[in-house]
Amino acid sequence: MRIKLNAAPQLLFFILTLSFSSNVFSQTNLPDFTSVVEKNIPAVVIVNATKQVKNNFNNSPFNSPDIPDDLRDYFGRFFDPKNNNNNQIERQMPSVGSGFILTSDGYIMTNNHVVSDSIEISITLSDETVLEAKLIGSDSRSDLALLKVDGKDLPIVSVATADNLKVGEWVLAIGSPFGFSHTVTAGIVSGKQRKLPNESYVPYIQTDVAINPGNSGGPLFNLSGDVVGVNAQIYTRTGGFMGVSFAIPSETMLDVFSQLKDEGKVTRGWLGVFIQEVDKNLAKSFGMDKPTGAVIAKVLKDSPASKSGLKQGDVILKFNGETIKKSGDLPPLVGMTKVNAKVKVEILRNNQNLNVFVRIEELPAEEDIASIQQEKIKKTQMSGITVSDINDVTKRELNIYGGVRVDEVTSQQSNNSGIKIDDIITHINNEPIYNTQDFQSKIKDIGISNYANFLIYRNSNPLYLAIKISK
Repeated sequence: MRIKLNAAPQLLFFILTLSFSSNVFSQTNLPDFTSVVEKNIPAVVIVNATKQVKNNFNNSPFNSPDIPDDLRDYFGRFFDPKNNNNNQIERQMPSVGSGFILTSDGYIMTNNHVVSDSIEISITLSDETVLEAKLIGSDSRSDLALLKVDGKDLPIVSVATADNLKVGEWVLAIGSPFGFSHTVTAGIVSGKQRKLPNESYVPYIQTDVAINPGNSGGPLFNLSGDVVGVNAQIYTRTGGFMGVSFAIPSETMLDVFSQLKDEGKVTRGWLGVFIQEVDKNLAKSFGMDKPTGAVIAKVLKDSPASKSGLKQGDVILKFNGETIKKSGDLPPLVGMTKVNAKVKVEILRNNQNLNVFVRIEELPAEEDIASIQQEKIKKTQMSGITVSDINDVTKRELNIYGGVRVDEVTSQQSNNSGIKIDDIITHINNEPIYNTQDFQSKIKDIGISNYANFLIYRNSNPLYLAIKISK
């Protein structure tokens, strides 16, 4: 009897718990994606492109004929092997991605990397109909491309603004990962206004929606069934999905679509500055209450910024009335500004808020910007160390905004401090170094016979060194 009396309350508790759990699950309003999928699948397409490429089978591990073509194409984006011309083999390589129909007469949006350098493009509809596609135009900076097929009364998607998306909101993707057509994956918005390395003009939407090779160029939908983004990139250490994916916002997509459709190219505004984030320490040094805005690390010669009087060290607080909370907020705003427009830029300079008016010019081609940036390398010498300005390639590789390269170092200085040739110096006493002039100024401020901590990059890895300043 004692056993029965002890067991009865436990059994009752279990029944009550089970009943409560069932009730909770039955009342939980989990999203139902079926209506969104049924409505939009007809407007989502598979993009098939054929590219003429030269492969070096001796130097690149991803050129092996044993690797499937779709994976070879995907991973090949991240590698640029220095091919030996004697070992190059020209071949046709298929590329598979996704896209979606924007207009009933056959305009289709996809990613630029899916169709770039293609000799032939076709799309496959949900009913297996294959249509030849023409490349209307592409934009490498946003990684978007516009295709056109002959057709009428084609199913189309509806588009909504991505600005209204909230972090935590449900979204879903439709695409063809690894060639599996019209695959549906879902997740939530993980973040907004994400800035990626070397991707300045797109404020990406971050999600945890599963995106894999073949999803590129496919649509990202909200629960209302409207396109809010174009799936473009993933963050991965394995080559596959790791829970972090990025989509181009619908506002950027529509702007690019309109320009490509009307002009065949994309024109962007240009300010002509290098900027960096204002962290806590920089905010204190500028006399700011909190980190905000974008500090100008460099003003390019003959740029709109230089013509307007903007200077290195200015902190941009507002651009054309829009508050700059983070440095990544600025490039998209500048890029979407019309050429020749005169805009007000609010800055902080020497603890004073000033307004500067800038006439925006057209963003030059990437190769033209590179030539503008190629200034004569300046060298300066300190305590057995000769340094020079670093180029933009190095900045992009290390994801830094400035620094100097060690070109020469005496054996005595090397032994005393451990500094070596090709080290990249980015900070002295935790203050950023942007160029040789800045380096020399910092050294002068420290004074002879004093020690300073140098933050360097050696083989892409950061390292602190204590160096005694001497003549």
